[in-house]
Amino acid sequence: MNKSLTRSIGFWLLLVLSLASAGVGAWLVAGQVGSMTTTLLANTATGVDVYVGQSLVVVGAVLLGAGIIGILIAVALSAVQSLLPAAAPVAVEAIDWTAQEPTADEPTSPEPAADRLDETDAETSAAPGDAVIETVADERQNGSSGSTATATKISVR
Repeated sequence: MNKSLTRSIGFWLLLVLSLASAGVGAWLVAGQVGSMTTTLLANTATGVDVYVGQSLVVVGAVLLGAGIIGILIAVALSAVQSLLPAAAPVAVEAIDWTAQEPTADEPTSPEPAADRLDETDAETSAAPGDAVIETVADERQNGSSGSTATATKISVR
């Protein structure tokens, strides 16, 4: 099955979550670096500002990196999908309804002719010594399992 990439839920999840991760990571990095810069330059920075700020910058950098990698993977997937050949559409010809009408030679019963068993077929197909159970050609297997062939020809040895 050659499915379009734009109709794939996984592709859109990758793209949206990558953009969200990159956005949150960039927001964390920019906010903490800005806060640390202003407090350090003003000589009002505390240990919490410096050490917690550094940890949040690292977490933000990891989120930003994961988001960028996800976006690059989405771009690579779309590039590979565009290089793959698309499946050629199958031409379907119009239905000729006049060709499906039964003629006078063909039987009009819903059973296929191959499923019907004539008594002469049952007698000629049985080998000597085999017991054959015969059925009437108009009987059907209503509700029973198995094929008509096994229900009409049973060999007992």
